[in-house]
Amino acid sequence: MSTNTNHDPLVHHGQHFGRAVHAFCNVQTLISNGLVHMAHEEEEEMMTAAYLFQMVPGLKCQLIDSSEEEVMAITDLIQKGTNGARADDTKGMKGAIINWITPKGQSLNPYIPHNVKSGHGFNHDHTGALLCLAGLDWDNSDGLLVSAFKHIFTSPSSVDQEPKATRSGNAHIHGMRSVTKALVAYVATQARFALTSTQVFLCTNLITDSERFYNSILELLEDHDEKDEVDHLMTWWNRQVFPLYTEVEHLPSKNSAIARIHKKRVEVNERNAIAGSSE
Repeated sequence: MSTNTNHDPLVHHGQHFGRAVHAFCNVQTLISNGLVHMAHEEEEEMMTAAYLFQMVPGLKCQLIDSSEEEVMAITDLIQKGTNGARADDTKGMKGAIINWITPKGQSLNPYIPHNVKSGHGFNHDHTGALLCLAGLDWDNSDGLLVSAFKHIFTSPSSVDQEPKATRSGNAHIHGMRSVTKALVAYVATQARFALTSTQVFLCTNLITDSERFYNSILELLEDHDEKDEVDHLMTWWNRQVFPLYTEVEHLPSKNSAIARIHKKRVEVNERNAIAGSSE
């Protein structure tokens, strides 16, 4: 095997898997468990593994026919792609996010350098306010998270341009036609980390706690009780970032923050419970 594995197809697939399916999973554990469930015909219980098997042509057969050492080599390449993509996106967004939060034609005061993060986070009123924000204005097409998505999946230059199909962006390369819930969580996690003053992206960092933040968003988006709101949100995202997306749906309500969504759901459930007990 070549020592230069950066262009290996498995690394390439690992990059997209980490961005669009799951950013923090241990690929070796995922595949090992996936193979066990495959042997017992319980693959439906391993949806994340199923996504990976579907994403990489022939991966199932290759894993089944491989030795333990070969399986380890395969998982290492996929993990390398996942980790590498996250590191590249973190590095690229560090300075770019300052441009996105600076009002056009103005400058931030005090000035925030693009190449260091010591001035980010709660060390600056602007980034600190964004980190404390309870919700975002989803009706703002130039919003921070949309800019972060374009930077990662379309191209950095597309952030300030009208949306259009591009052959070089990650979305086109991987044949993306719509966003995934994991992708929304990933973009939010990267944008949040870019706003902080923390220098190195570590899953175990107790200050930024990026893995917990990512999982909490993913858990909300996968919550069956929130399906209607989430469906509207996903339609909104698709309309923002995929110019050819044509599914007819209503836009989500403004300021649909996580706390407000949960509060609304609790109120509905309480009313239903009262109505049921009075019958």
